[in-house]
Amino acid sequence: MTSNNDTIVALATPAGGAIGVLRLSGSEAINLISRLFRPAKAKTDILNAQPNTLHYGTLHALDATDIDDVVVSVYRAPHSYTGEDCVEVSCHGSAYVLQQALHACIDAGARQARPGEYTQRAYLNGKIDLSQAEAVADLIAATNKATHQMALRQLKGHFSNELSLLREQLLKLTSLLELELDFSDHEDLEFADRKELNLLTMTIDNRIVELAHSFETGNALKQGIPVAIIGKTNVGKSTLLNQLLHEEKAIVSDIDGTTRDVIEDIVTIQGVPFRFIDTAGLRHTADKVEQIGISRAYQKMEEAAIVLWLLDAMPTDEETSNLVNRIENKKVIIVHNKADINGPASPLRLANLNPFAELSISAKQGTGIDQLQAVIHAAAAIPELNENSVMVTSTRHYEALTRAHENLLRVLAGFSAHLSGDLLSEDLRTCLDDLADITGGSITPQETLNNIFKHFCIGK
Repeated sequence: MTSNNDTIVALATPAGGAIGVLRLSGSEAINLISRLFRPAKAKTDILNAQPNTLHYGTLHALDATDIDDVVVSVYRAPHSYTGEDCVEVSCHGSAYVLQQALHACIDAGARQARPGEYTQRAYLNGKIDLSQAEAVADLIAATNKATHQMALRQLKGHFSNELSLLREQLLKLTSLLELELDFSDHEDLEFADRKELNLLTMTIDNRIVELAHSFETGNALKQGIPVAIIGKTNVGKSTLLNQLLHEEKAIVSDIDGTTRDVIEDIVTIQGVPFRFIDTAGLRHTADKVEQIGISRAYQKMEEAAIVLWLLDAMPTDEETSNLVNRIENKKVIIVHNKADINGPASPLRLANLNPFAELSISAKQGTGIDQLQAVIHAAAAIPELNENSVMVTSTRHYEALTRAHENLLRVLAGFSAHLSGDLLSEDLRTCLDDLADITGGSITPQETLNNIFKHFCIGK
């Protein structure tokens, strides 16, 4: 349960729209709003209103000054978002009206809610687990189909259900081993075959590793799959970025070395976010500022999942020697630019480089951009996500899964070394705690809770 019974209030919608919503939650929420609400129907008693009902009337301040005609929604514990008594007041979206309504509720005894406090109360009252609470923030922040789908699946509990099954299997393992300890007088007594336990542990560990590995794709989708646009100066990198973004984001000039820093922005291609990175042109230069930009270009090249190597002519030996070793393990797409001037380019054949694709475009004219986007999407190799797919997107979850994997490796080593059940059980218990940290099934430190919910918007 929540640590206090304060009734909290906050705006649940930004001011300026047609409708604004004020949200209250806490044991005094309904009683408080009854002091500020005058129902249109004289016989309406908001204090005894049925749950999940709407009531039309006038909201006024404590001094009886009318604020607005409103609709009040009543939700009673435990059947509300927070698990407490809740009231939502729908006003007109004027910033002045909403501020007056908020001040009236505070004057009547409510407290301004902290960021994420409604969702935190929902977690503390058992309405959702911690991973679902984090999914709420991800759903609000979703800007494309991929991040929306991942957040929605997590909010529906698909990840939680997966972890619950794994924990049940681990508990079975632990219980069998600890049961043997109760009969330690019988040295030869085993309640389960060690080979079977070892096989079950391996099966559980394999699934945990799969979930941990999904973080690479999940995090990339959440942050935008990084795509570095590289090449020599004045080859058209900034022009290509502007074409992809459909705006003049980068300065385009015939002067070499115009781009001296990294320019990034996100483009959604077929529902998947890609973070395109325009880098400084690669060349030898005495300009110290440009040298810093080139150094950052190489750094971004290392971090990128996909590299677009932009050419307007066949590269020199010096150019290829500087690049090939850096990009040979990347998904490389060779892009021959200025096809409007040079015509279709001959395929580039280089030792130690097997590009994912090679094509010709005109960044200036926009020719071939659709084909390039299709190739980029294919290079990302995003797995097909169905309704029940689980993909890890949180660093916190990834770290917990990694710790769980390390503990299971110790268990497997213990089976091989014929260690006693009490030592094996200890590592299994630690692994259970690691998985519980994700959903908050065990006691979660207040510092962790504060860190999670402080990033939420006020009103959620």
